[in-house]
Amino acid sequence: MASPSTFHTLTLFILLLLLSFNVYAKIVIPEDGYTVTTVLDGQKVKVNPHSVFQKPGSSDLILLDSANTAFYTLQFPMSQESVLTRFSGNGNTGYSDGDVGSAQFDKPRSFVVDLRGNVYVADKNNRVIRKISGKSVTTIAGGFSEEKSSRKDGPAQNVSFSNDFELTFAPEQCALLVSDHMYQLVRKINLKEEDCTFGSKSGLGAVMIWSLGLGLSCLLGLVIGIAVRPCIIPHVSSGTFQPLPFHRDMEALPNQSGEASTDTLLRHQKRSC
Repeated sequence: MASPSTFHTLTLFILLLLLSFNVYAKIVIPEDGYTVTTVLDGQKVKVNPHSVFQKPGSSDLILLDSANTAFYTLQFPMSQESVLTRFSGNGNTGYSDGDVGSAQFDKPRSFVVDLRGNVYVADKNNRVIRKISGKSVTTIAGGFSEEKSSRKDGPAQNVSFSNDFELTFAPEQCALLVSDHMYQLVRKINLKEEDCTFGSKSGLGAVMIWSLGLGLSCLLGLVIGIAVRPCIIPHVSSGTFQPLPFHRDMEALPNQSGEASTDTLLRHQKRSC
């Protein structure tokens, strides 16, 4: 038979165990109304989708295969006609700008897309930020400094990044935000103004000219209406001038002076103008 001290010790152990269970227990609040659907099986198409982004103004997707250092576009929503197309990176690890098809990356970690469709790449092992625009790839930050662990700011091509950083596009500031995990920094790179707005400046100019022309035509119509208004208002307010259908029925009837209604109306209009 267990001694009282042993019993108390066992009881205390059980209480501590229950207390620790309550402290570390998960609190789960399920919310209904959501479904999960697989839209791409990378094993079937031999692509490892490390990151995905939707093109601005389009339903198509951009996929980053970090392991194979290549970017793909995918028609979405998926159908039997959907085509997975490689548009940048030749599948070989390296560092080479130029044509999108022959450009080389080295394990890019993340990417973002601006409002004009340009792709900015956090090229991890090359410690640079690359830009895919149209049919060419360029370097916009890093790559020219010999220091591999610099925290200095300045001209983008002269700074250095670690090999653990990610990008975020901030359209309101027209900038890239760089989260450098190793240096524990958030850095900002200002972008070109035309890459942060939809459409072109010429298109905006055409809209402004059209709006100005519309406003001038409305103003001219208002001025003409005010100039003509004094010749009409007195008859409307006095009740002499009737709406058009009724006016046509009454114009042949003579008044007390023997004049037709049309003659009386003309005579009053001449006096008013």
